[in-house]
Amino acid sequence: SSWGADARGAAPPTGVGWAAHRVAGTGVVFAVIARRLALFTEARFQWQRMEGGRPADLFGTPALSLLEVPWSNGTTGDLLARMELDVSLAGNFYAVRRGNALRRLRPDLVSIIVGSHSGDPIDAEPVGYLWWPEGMGKGTPIQYLPEDVVHFAPIPDPTASYRGMSWLTPVVEEGRADTAATRHKGKFFDNAATPNLAVSFDKAVAKKEVLDFVESMRDQEGADNAYKTLVLAGGADVKVVGADLKQLDFKLTQGAGETRIAAAGGVPPIMVGLSEGLSAATYSNYGQARRAFGDLWARPQWREAAAALGSVLPAPSGSRLWYDDRHIPFLAEDQRDEAEIFGADAATVRTLTDGGYEPASVLAAVQSRNFSLLKHSGLLSVQMQAPGTTGT
Repeated sequence: SSWGADARGAAPPTGVGWAAHRVAGTGVVFAVIARRLALFTEARFQWQRMEGGRPADLFGTPALSLLEVPWSNGTTGDLLARMELDVSLAGNFYAVRRGNALRRLRPDLVSIIVGSHSGDPIDAEPVGYLWWPEGMGKGTPIQYLPEDVVHFAPIPDPTASYRGMSWLTPVVEEGRADTAATRHKGKFFDNAATPNLAVSFDKAVAKKEVLDFVESMRDQEGADNAYKTLVLAGGADVKVVGADLKQLDFKLTQGAGETRIAAAGGVPPIMVGLSEGLSAATYSNYGQARRAFGDLWARPQWREAAAALGSVLPAPSGSRLWYDDRHIPFLAEDQRDEAEIFGADAATVRTLTDGGYEPASVLAAVQSRNFSLLKHSGLLSVQMQAPGTTGT
């Protein structure tokens, strides 16, 4: 293979301090990640048979122990938690298989080697991964082949092929604004706990008296002195020049930003407990939000995670690695809906079979939702006997 100087995909701008800032910088980001973690870590992995190109039953083998105990004292939930955290903060999760264990690679210390076997840039694809244990660009990196690496990147980076992007990237400014608004509220209480004041004096008041008055007022500022009587002397006059929290409408100001952060994270605001989500909260709304969270975020994430882990865990012939969400309480209503659909399908199969259609064609038609596949046997319904047939 061949590659040029720009063929090494640099890691996204992350790091321990940067990642901690993203999580701790705003409570909304932390809450969204916590909700994603709570659901994402509930799944488990199984093999799924593929019959005629269609998914069939789930089953397990001892080979799945790699995901059930990915490292000492680790569980599938621990593995999924690490995958979610790295993807949220850095856009990418990397791990290598070492025997019957997985070893996580910090995403900001991994770069992707892209090469072309033909020498044509259009054929470029990942040919390896570099891990820099001493720091990016320092020391000698360790190289891994693609088949040895788990690379989970559910959101593609539009500026870099084969690399993922954090969902926080589009809402960095929203996070900064939320942090600034929270800091503003804190300073409001720290510095005054009352509207801002402008104090004026008569020209006859001496400069020293003014400075002494200012120093005295500074000593009385802060939330601990809120609602105390303000005593004025020497011709001082006070006017309100600021706005209180109600006038600033912090709920509206912060609520809009919080909702955008939750939307970027794929979590309905009502699931996070945000004010804008709770203002329209009903049991029906919560049920719809729960369904959307499971269908539009969780299941696509599990699907991508199974595909990424499948690179280091070859599936049995005719099968694929898949997720098992059948025992997750949060998705119980989805399972009830599936049971109702299955019951309706079973009733349709019974009706069509009793109507004289060939059983094999009935199953094919119901599974594909294509009634043109139905083939009639030419027999009458119920007894399925030819006309004029008599019992013996």
